[in-house]
Amino acid sequence: MPEPASADLWALSDLCTPWCIHVAATLRIADHIATGLSAIGPLAAAAGCDAGVLDSLLGHLVSKGVFAAPAPGHYALNDAAQGLLNPAGRIGLDLDGIGGRFAYAWGTLLSYARTGRPAYPEIFGRPFWDDLDAHPDLAASFDALIGPVGHGTPNPNFDLTAGWDGVRTMVDVGGGTGGLLAEILRARPALRGTLVDQPRTVALSADIFQSAGVADRVTVVGQSFFDPLPAGADLYLLKSVINDWPDAEALAILRRCAEAARPAGRVVVLGGLRPDGAPADLAIEMVLLGGKHRTVSEFRALAQPAGLRLLAAGPQPGGHFVAECVAA
Repeated sequence: MPEPASADLWALSDLCTPWCIHVAATLRIADHIATGLSAIGPLAAAAGCDAGVLDSLLGHLVSKGVFAAPAPGHYALNDAAQGLLNPAGRIGLDLDGIGGRFAYAWGTLLSYARTGRPAYPEIFGRPFWDDLDAHPDLAASFDALIGPVGHGTPNPNFDLTAGWDGVRTMVDVGGGTGGLLAEILRARPALRGTLVDQPRTVALSADIFQSAGVADRVTVVGQSFFDPLPAGADLYLLKSVINDWPDAEALAILRRCAEAARPAGRVVVLGGLRPDGAPADLAIEMVLLGGKHRTVSEFRALAQPAGLRLLAAGPQPGGHFVAECVAA
């Protein structure tokens, strides 16, 4: 077998290109070009920026295959630049919104690596969740990013060890604005659901449930998932929640789920887990929050003191990595 090509460290460490993309997205350059502007002067005027700097920035991106330059000082969209017209992709790039928090948070990686603790407050003055609470516009940007606008229609397809026939009620714990719960309910007409998340977040769910045609089968609860959860449901779902938290907080969340699920409910975790032996990775929630992507064995060790017994864990054909637990 031939040796793989060596990685180009200079290409991999180039910060110029990603920052140029972030700035172009923030200034809505693709949108301005789409309206018919092409010359650098009118483009800079529409974007409210310096024409010389913008010319250099776009020239660099053209050299990297983003945007086209049909003539000196004139720019056009190409296939890559068309992606900047997509609101879903642009949310995470916009430096004036949550994309800015994510981008600048990577600058704390050295401190995080040295201490094992997120250094987000060193830049923004508060821990991440407190920062969102202090800035409603930023929080709205984050909610859009993690909801259907940013991630598209969620995938409701995952299997349970005993099937879905016995599931009549479920609670989506930390379910954001309800996009996944809406799709699960739409796919299973006999099911009723409860959405649990912070009050400012669940307040945005009404249109999503209404559009999905499931509003009459949903209860919305605005609260922290560190507080006691609505009890007695057949299924408690944690989608991309546990991976946002260090072990102590993740354990507390799982305990709340176990308490509410007793005696016969299931607790299902989607995302943030990997098979034993799989390579470790690095994700933005680790840098922001000190979260963890756990192996199945690490998750089992966390679930046990929370009062949960792991029934099954692994990837499924629908695309989810699913861990299913019962109260011990």
